[in-house]
Amino acid sequence: MRVFVTGATGFIGSALIPELRNAGHHVLGLTRSEEGAKSLIAAGAEAHRGDLEDLESLRSGAALADGVIHCGFNHDFSKYVANCEMDRRVIETLGSVLAGSDRPLVITSGASTAITPGRASTEEDAPNSPIPRVASEMAAAAVAAQGVHVSVMRLPQVHDTVKQGLVSYLIEVARRKGVSAYVGDGLNRWPAVHVLDAVRLYRLALEKGIAGARYNAVGEEGIPLREIAETIGRGLKQPVVSLSPEQAAEHFGWLAGFAGFDGTASSALTQQRLGWRPTGPGLITDLNNMRFEA
Repeated sequence: MRVFVTGATGFIGSALIPELRNAGHHVLGLTRSEEGAKSLIAAGAEAHRGDLEDLESLRSGAALADGVIHCGFNHDFSKYVANCEMDRRVIETLGSVLAGSDRPLVITSGASTAITPGRASTEEDAPNSPIPRVASEMAAAAVAAQGVHVSVMRLPQVHDTVKQGLVSYLIEVARRKGVSAYVGDGLNRWPAVHVLDAVRLYRLALEKGIAGARYNAVGEEGIPLREIAETIGRGLKQPVVSLSPEQAAEHFGWLAGFAGFDGTASSALTQQRLGWRPTGPGLITDLNNMRFEA
């Protein structure tokens, strides 16, 4: 299969390319720069010039493909709402090319788009979160109604020993402030998955995914933020402190809403339906094995 991949030079995309190629697929990766094109070619992929704001480049890339994996996203959280709306446009654009065919489209959302108090959210839970990222799933539903074979990949904190999703921003804040912090008792939890487990699931969703399905790329259902903060504190050799919600707003800035968020997610149905089993190291293991030197 010839697969058009957005975000192909990013954290997940760069791990996705060998996963797809080792399964016999040809990868056409979106990139905005000459440097990105060179890295894609070195990885055995074909480069397609453009970016997420260049809708025509998305149309032409999708038109050349037998399937599309959209894992690109602008992670400038100072413009989070605008970036989520841009993601909606990207999905609608990709869908317009694939409508009426059986060519699969796998789009990316967040595990926190479905919140279920008292239990872990599942793939059956519709998006119900106030976070702007629900726009991605709304767009997926819209293109599904137009006959697109679309499925949704819900990501938690995706990690290895170099990057760890929002945890990487917690580390940056701790470096700047000189303390590693959590909110209240720190028992609020974030789900997580190793990046190699995540990209394997993307491939399985592309190859075997059901139209309209949601998949939870969850290896660990929820790690307490206090445990994450304590691990960061050991790594940076810093004190670990508890903050009130009011203190957290000043300490964490834009990250405060996430730092106090509690949400667990299960991948039991995903594992059953796609035969996926997460086997990579856990988040705390990766944090213990990373280099914290600035």
